[in-house]
Amino acid sequence: MTYRIIVITGANNGIGLAMARALLDMGDRVAALDLTRDNLDSLAYDEGRLRWYRCDVTDRERAREVVADVMQVWERIDVLVNNACICLFKPFMERTQEEIRREFEVNYFGYLNMIDAVLPIMQDQGHGVIHNVSSGVGITGYPGISGYASTKGAIEALTRTLDLELSDFGITVNLMHPPLTRTKSSAPLGVPPQMMADPDEVGRKLAKRVGQQRPVLTPDLQTRLGIAANQHLPVQMGRFLARMTKQAEEKDLSESAQDEA
Repeated sequence: MTYRIIVITGANNGIGLAMARALLDMGDRVAALDLTRDNLDSLAYDEGRLRWYRCDVTDRERAREVVADVMQVWERIDVLVNNACICLFKPFMERTQEEIRREFEVNYFGYLNMIDAVLPIMQDQGHGVIHNVSSGVGITGYPGISGYASTKGAIEALTRTLDLELSDFGITVNLMHPPLTRTKSSAPLGVPPQMMADPDEVGRKLAKRVGQQRPVLTPDLQTRLGIAANQHLPVQMGRFLARMTKQAEEKDLSESAQDEA
């Protein structure tokens, strides 16, 4: 049996959708979790290869129900890709604690709920890989997304800690780092589209990394070098990225004003 059983959260859009498509094309079986399925309907695979589950990852019991059904159908889970997230763009002074708590419920505790659900299975199997999708802003910070950046910083620490704890069980827990990508979660940032990567391309490349056990997985060398720079010079890189984004926004505004004139 050469195919793998892979659970992906946030699979109806962006990177998650592209990963699901690429993994199916590679011959794997995919359990796609999300609140909606309209984009997944475009993937013409039968339930023997692709199963969709309506799942709010903040609902711990629902996460367990979904994982139990995956086990009933396919009898094992080889890989979990924690990808679901939300990002609210608002200056810290204008946001409420409730908004930040909501981001943590999805981006952090949602990951925990899925990990809790698959962990006993992977322990019994004696193997498994858990990929937690992170972001460079969890290392550097970024203006306007204090909640989202904080959740990703927490995911960085959680992932490294769990990998240390679970390695004796044959379970790898590592980070997936996409570049800044044109997704629903990045849309509020105000970053010019030309500065962001295509989600289909990023998802296809990351699909090729699924199951790998290196501490940090990236879709390409450029992203890998960028993450390394973030890790070694977090303050400097944070300021650089914020400045570059501001300059690009000002350029776009200037060009738009000229076009209207």
